[in-house]
Amino acid sequence: MKTNTKRKAHTLFILYAAIIGALYATLTYTFGAFSFGMIQFRVSEVLTILPFFTPAAIPGLTVGCLVANLMTGNIFDIIFGTLATLVAAILSYLFRKNSFLVTLPPVIVNALIIPFILKFTYPDCANEALWLMMLTVGAGQALACCAVGYPLLLTLKKRGTRLFTTKS
Repeated sequence: MKTNTKRKAHTLFILYAAIIGALYATLTYTFGAFSFGMIQFRVSEVLTILPFFTPAAIPGLTVGCLVANLMTGNIFDIIFGTLATLVAAILSYLFRKNSFLVTLPPVIVNALIIPFILKFTYPDCANEALWLMMLTVGAGQALACCAVGYPLLLTLKKRGTRLFTTKS
């Protein structure tokens, strides 16, 4: 009977990761005009609160970001943008004891990494100041993760949601 419970938990983990990844990629593609560039607001970054609820969000967000970044065709964006999401998701999961801290790693990590990708691999951003891109990327992240994501996290938490539970 224990094996069946473990199998169910593993299956649910994969299912949750897949759903999160699909949502992330879909939201990024749907709002593509706002999702890329020096000034960006990725609606999908609202999902970065999900490591608070489940570790399945780590691979889910990472794969979702990978799929979304394939849209750029920029190998550096695909690799390093996806790695930034992985690092941020892991840190968010580690900070899950404090619900507000969960929102900060995606803001900080992306504000520090994405501007380098933009500056050195996108010709239209080559002449922009790195500090300015850090500010604009960080502001977009703060809006998505903190201003929208944090209230969503509190709402889901307050409702006592059984979101991502593996119990029957």
